[in-house]
Amino acid sequence: MKNEKFFAIAGLINYLVVVFLNAFTDLGHKILIQNTIFKIYDGQTQIILTAIINALILLPFILVFSPSGFLADRFAKTSIMKYSALFAIVITLGITFAYYHGMFYFAFGMTFLLALQSAIYAPAKYGYIKELVGDKFISSGNGAVQAVTTVAILGGIIFYSALFENSLVGEYHTKEDVLYMIAPLGWFLVGGSVLEWFLASRLPNKLQEVKHKKVFNLKRYISGFYLRKNLLMVSRKKEILFAILALSIFWSISQVVLAVFGEYAKNTLGVGNALLVQGVMALAGIGIVFGSILAAKLSKYFVHLGLSSIGAFGIAILLVILPFLDSMEIVAVLFLLFGVFSGFILVPLNAHIQEVAPHVHLGTILAGNNFIQNIFMFTFLVLTVVFAYYGLDAQLLLYTMAVVALFLAFLLLRRYFVESIWSFLEILLTLRYKVNYYGLENIPQNQAVLLVGNHVSWLDWLLLQLPIQRRINYLINKEVYNWKWFHPFAKKAQTIPVSPKASKEALKEATKRLQQQKVVALFGEGGITPDCEIKPFKKGYEHIVAGQNIVIIAFYIEGMFGSLFSICKNGKKFPFLKRKVNIYFSKPLPATIKAEDLRKKVLDLKGEYEA
Repeated sequence: MKNEKFFAIAGLINYLVVVFLNAFTDLGHKILIQNTIFKIYDGQTQIILTAIINALILLPFILVFSPSGFLADRFAKTSIMKYSALFAIVITLGITFAYYHGMFYFAFGMTFLLALQSAIYAPAKYGYIKELVGDKFISSGNGAVQAVTTVAILGGIIFYSALFENSLVGEYHTKEDVLYMIAPLGWFLVGGSVLEWFLASRLPNKLQEVKHKKVFNLKRYISGFYLRKNLLMVSRKKEILFAILALSIFWSISQVVLAVFGEYAKNTLGVGNALLVQGVMALAGIGIVFGSILAAKLSKYFVHLGLSSIGAFGIAILLVILPFLDSMEIVAVLFLLFGVFSGFILVPLNAHIQEVAPHVHLGTILAGNNFIQNIFMFTFLVLTVVFAYYGLDAQLLLYTMAVVALFLAFLLLRRYFVESIWSFLEILLTLRYKVNYYGLENIPQNQAVLLVGNHVSWLDWLLLQLPIQRRINYLINKEVYNWKWFHPFAKKAQTIPVSPKASKEALKEATKRLQQQKVVALFGEGGITPDCEIKPFKKGYEHIVAGQNIVIIAFYIEGMFGSLFSICKNGKKFPFLKRKVNIYFSKPLPATIKAEDLRKKVLDLKGEYEA
């Protein structure tokens, strides 16, 4: 997958700019109100008001769950985005009016309306990703949207906080005084909404016909019928529900951390500059950009769900460390890493939801995702208000969130244990190796496959597995299989132990796996090449495939000779540079192919792709 092909998709850049403006404008008003609270209030009151302003942003996503999902499934998603942006223009004009007249509580309340248009907007905005880029680029699409949204949040925090601080000229004693001074900033909110509406009006509609002409029934909505029905739809696929719950816990942790950090920075770290405090929190945004890009890169061939557990463990560790720190510089680094680990959670789980959700119900499922996430976040913020009211300080709240993050990490690791191991290994591998794959499209997705090729290093099994979503069942040496510390992993990975002296049972087991339509792999030479020459292939595989309706895919691994993990040391050494490795896969071969012909096919693979 090449980035230039991805960014060449018609309408993609326009869509990403719309996503940016939507987040940038929504956040701008929140930052201005939040900074006003930061300047005027302290301690318990500051935490409570900050939590309330965040809750006002979440509440609309709870209230309009059913209508927003209905609209996204009933009408063109581009139309929803266009009219929501038009609604934002009206709201930002009202907010600007409130600023000029010092109407703090009116401006405070308008946060709810601005969030309301976002709640209606969100299912269409995220559902449009799959329409625009398709399944092939779904991880890249989510990575790009997450990165752009985060850049918008980061930019909004810095932009509006800097303007906020510069606008405070002279003395101020009340919240009304602050609003008078920052009133001209409201026109930036209006301008962003106008530009967003203009660009949203020009997005290409990928689905010209709306197949489902359902009518929204207000009585059913008020009675809760739609709520029950839509929640049932969301919970129908357990993998979707689990991903939504995991995202909900993550966002709840993030909301509490952001709500209490201002008070922690002001009273524990002694930092009173709103721009500095918001800037440190904004570093999490930079981290999310990097984390999202890396997660999309690691999910180049399929969605790497194991990244989510790595991200959750990382966040838990950072939250344990944070309350012990008294240096704003080190805290800033932690927020950056917090963002990187957040990207590891957000991109794979969101992409997985969109990948497995039926297209006809995608809008409802994404609205359900917002609904459940916001129920969680709202609940966590209410608890934050209660705990703060009864005197629980920011440090204890941070420790509490560390415990919740550990719980999330445990859930994700238990659900995606094997995927987590593969993701961790791939991260380590990419630090040292650049692997190129040729002919991956030749491997059938829903058919029994036997992979046979050369064996040049101890990492060959990992190199082969990384781009293939289906788990490979390897035949491995029985002595290696029984290594004390390796055995639990080998068993979990469904490897097949084979003894050179008694291979009959292993061949039977391999045959059984193929009959179950699985992918089985073996190295034709029976061991790692000691002298950089491919030895004659053993004929055992012929007994596995005899009389079966399967295909054989030959592979050739090039570039590992001379590496730390190869036996042959005659190859090139790259002490400071990444080692380049090429892996070639053949087109499907008949099960009747003989061992010597298969060996010759492996030897010729590189030449076929270079011809």
